[in-house]
Amino acid sequence: MTRRNAIKSAALTLGAASLSSAIGATEAADKLAGATYQTNHSTCKWCYSDIPLEELCERGQDIGLKSIELLTVKDWPTLKKYGMTCAMGTLDGFSIDNGWNEPKNWDNLREIYTKAIKDAADHGIENMIVMSGNRRRISDLDGMRNCAKGLAPMIKLAEEAGVTLQMELLNSKVNHPDYMCDRTEWGVALADMIGSDRFKLLYDIYHMQIMEGDVIATIRKYADYIGHYHTGGVPGRNEINNSQELNYPAIIKAIHETGFTGFVAQEFIPTYDDKIKALAEGINICNV
Repeated sequence: MTRRNAIKSAALTLGAASLSSAIGATEAADKLAGATYQTNHSTCKWCYSDIPLEELCERGQDIGLKSIELLTVKDWPTLKKYGMTCAMGTLDGFSIDNGWNEPKNWDNLREIYTKAIKDAADHGIENMIVMSGNRRRISDLDGMRNCAKGLAPMIKLAEEAGVTLQMELLNSKVNHPDYMCDRTEWGVALADMIGSDRFKLLYDIYHMQIMEGDVIATIRKYADYIGHYHTGGVPGRNEINNSQELNYPAIIKAIHETGFTGFVAQEFIPTYDDKIKALAEGINICNV
């Protein structure tokens, strides 16, 4: 073999290998692009305050809803009537501002959560929301320690009842000034301090885009700490379509790729005249 022929032969071999690699990569990409995941759809009732719950159940079923959330025990039987659940329960006396980071709130919170956890277990509701409360000049570390200590007896009850307490991450820039649990890493550190599988984070995509961005990387990094997701368009907290800055199909795909099997709840404020149409659009966007 001459030098020229050797070079030509090597080039052909490398070209064939590159082509094979490219074809393999294309097939893998096509397979991933065509992948479908089962998204468990929920929505938050407060976004549809002018629609009666039974009507929202009836119309919601037609568009793929399995859950309507942030409802209290008085509403759970209605959901059951329609074969639905409340993926994230709340309770009477619930407060965002006055939470577990202030010891003065503990007695009242423990009283209402003791009943709420029992109610949730009795009705098959798996998750209950909790809030850190506002800072009010409490340091992040002291607030974290207070939350862990205050929640300790409730975590024990939740473990016994098979209920998970989930603290929501909210933004303190736009909607909830002074709220303490406003960054994923703070919530993760609190979860490590508590050290129970019955304590998770409710990762609100809208809120965390405002506070820290880097949504997909954060979800991948801290997936084991996250038990629930909320959506919302940024800015404005309206529809999650192409009128806002987040790529929701990519986000939802990333969520599924972590192995998440819980609920994704639409928590945007509809601007359409037909609010159910807006909800159906959001659900469809999250079917990836």
